[in-house]
Amino acid sequence: MYSSMKRALRPLYSILLLIMVATTLTVRVILHYGSIQLKYDAPLFKSPEKPVFNATLLKYASIDIGESQLKQDIEELLEGNFRRRGRQRSFLSSKKYNIDVRMKPARGISVQLRSPEFYRLWLTFRRYLSDWSRNRRFQLDALSELVNGVKVPLDKYNGNKVLGKKYKSCAVVGNSGILLQSGYGELIDSHEAVIRLNNARTGKIFEQNVGSKTSISFVNSNVLHLCARRKGCFCHPYGTNVPIIMYMCQPVHFFDYLVCNSSHKPPLVITDPRFDVLCARIVKYYSLKRFVEKAGKDVVEWGAAHEGANFHYSSGMQAIMLALGVCEKVSVFGFGKSALAKHHYHTSQKAELSLHDYDAEYDFYHDLVKKPQMIPFITDKFQFPPVVMYH
Repeated sequence: MYSSMKRALRPLYSILLLIMVATTLTVRVILHYGSIQLKYDAPLFKSPEKPVFNATLLKYASIDIGESQLKQDIEELLEGNFRRRGRQRSFLSSKKYNIDVRMKPARGISVQLRSPEFYRLWLTFRRYLSDWSRNRRFQLDALSELVNGVKVPLDKYNGNKVLGKKYKSCAVVGNSGILLQSGYGELIDSHEAVIRLNNARTGKIFEQNVGSKTSISFVNSNVLHLCARRKGCFCHPYGTNVPIIMYMCQPVHFFDYLVCNSSHKPPLVITDPRFDVLCARIVKYYSLKRFVEKAGKDVVEWGAAHEGANFHYSSGMQAIMLALGVCEKVSVFGFGKSALAKHHYHTSQKAELSLHDYDAEYDFYHDLVKKPQMIPFITDKFQFPPVVMYH
């Protein structure tokens, strides 16, 4: 009886064993394919691999050929030598501050101060220039500092309760002649903030193509230097309430800034020199890269072919860089060239300035739109906003 019972249970044990084996195999298959799925899903959340930059180009892009001359100029200005290279002619010839310019034997100081007004101005000039010179160095996170350095002062002026919140959308309007007949005016004005360059004209005849709205006037200091010669230092083609953001082309232009700032109602903000250095390095890197890879020349020959110490990024390039730091979305208009278009839409100028490498800057814009991780000298922590170029 026992043996017959044992024989009857054997099929049941076999069935249970088969069920256990099948269950084990099913679990293993699920885990296996699940791990495969995770492996395939992972790249969707993985950030782009960090690019490997050309070490030689990075090295040469970090060298400022004109730094020694700039330091010498700053030292002489701090000592009061305004004679060389016709410095600040508008002030010295205007008689406004009653200055007698004559060389003195002591350390080359050449300015005789006759009015207390100018003496106070000069002391302030020296303080601003010293601070600017001391801060003029490379800083990896300079883009991230633009909110505090630029957006916060503008928010305070506009009476915004929340300080430092980025613009939802920005239009950077360049001055290229390709804007004519573009019909972009309404699209440009639809952005929360519109940034214009170097007092480019708007008005009824251009409004359809370039718009009429201006939130920020971005200029280089040469523009303000010309404005300083006008009565009341008038530099407001977009209205007296439009803030001005300016980068320093020449350190002596701090005089223009101090005089004009005293009569300027909205903020007149000088770009952080660390931001200036960052822009200079990026453009020089792209210029060197193009020079070596596309022209097939040696990197050491670059300086002679690009005006050496006079080489500089364009105002438009830095305005776009500014927008990257203070805007959530960036639209770019009027950057580019055509054989049929003028260099500037509002002037008769046809030729480009030789101290800029516009082709290198176009390479930068291409990477900015398509693959911003390829842009050198930017910290990995910085999140690039989406950028659209309108041609």
